[in-house]
Amino acid sequence: MNVIRKIEHWGDVHHSKWLDYLRIILGLIIFGKGVSFISDTSVLQNMITQNNVFGFSGVLISVAIHVVAFAHLVGGILITLGLVTRFAVVIQIPILLFAVFFINLTPGFSTPNSELWFSVLVLFLLIMFWVVGSGPLSVDEGLKNKTGKRYA
Repeated sequence: MNVIRKIEHWGDVHHSKWLDYLRIILGLIIFGKGVSFISDTSVLQNMITQNNVFGFSGVLISVAIHVVAFAHLVGGILITLGLVTRFAVVIQIPILLFAVFFINLTPGFSTPNSELWFSVLVLFLLIMFWVVGSGPLSVDEGLKNKTGKRYA
């Protein structure tokens, strides 16, 4: 547990304001992905059914799509606002790991498979914000300065 506290402290001390703008953009991208999942579930369900490594039923795939969409919607808002950022990022990381290794990796590393490269980039940014935290332009920082306590 001491190592985690040291990593969090290092991330809090070494956080530039430009990283906050990157965090906001990342949150908006994740939120937008959640909106796209909700707006067109049939295409996503067909794609997952084609790459169905685990043999999930159609109902389970549909439930998973809605859970992932909800996690992206809520997590995207939390990341954008900088509210409990590390928690929101930790919720997103398993989803992106699954997307990278089981959904987007199947077509291969070809140039047209831009969704794979985009997912890898988002996964990298999520891991980075897990380490560095929310930053000075965030609700977490405002709450910490207002009450003198540490929430994130």
